[in-house]
Amino acid sequence: MGRTASVDEAVVQARLAEVFRAGGYAGASLSALSAAVGLQRASLYHRFPDGKPAMARAVLQGIEAELQETLRPLHAEPDVAEGVAEMARRIARGYQDGRVACVLDTMTLTGAPDDITAHAARLARQWLAAMADASLRAGADPQQANARAQAALVRIQGALVVSRVLHDPSVFEQTLTELPALLLSDRRAL
Repeated sequence: MGRTASVDEAVVQARLAEVFRAGGYAGASLSALSAAVGLQRASLYHRFPDGKPAMARAVLQGIEAELQETLRPLHAEPDVAEGVAEMARRIARGYQDGRVACVLDTMTLTGAPDDITAHAARLARQWLAAMADASLRAGADPQQANARAQAALVRIQGALVVSRVLHDPSVFEQTLTELPALLLSDRRAL
């Protein structure tokens, strides 16, 4: 019978994500990753034999699952505006009301292996596609829908940066409040 893990997998992923979120791929030292998880390097390597790249992949897999859950209302909610509003509420929770950086951004700052940056890009494209689909469902043509989705993602990510730099979460909160209008209104709203 196998030994019980001393640290739960979800806890490991969350703690690793915080290190990557704070320092990016290059800045996430093995010492920092080990300390965050509360495991010796040997135990960490036992869980992740491929080292830091495997840890980064595990973090992105966890982020992917969270992102799918965050985006679910865009597809599942019959009322498109309510689906966008619920996605915005989930984004607020995920980014602690604008107090934490996006790991998709920080993970790709410098030094990340190609498969890690490609995975982060794939997640960003999924996010864009889900928002564009909501815009299409609300009556936009494909070009408008894609433009709205891009504008929304740029505003979300920019608001995260500004909120953290100014220590003012209201910037992020305002952006999330405006998401339904941005994604669902006529093109002049862009």
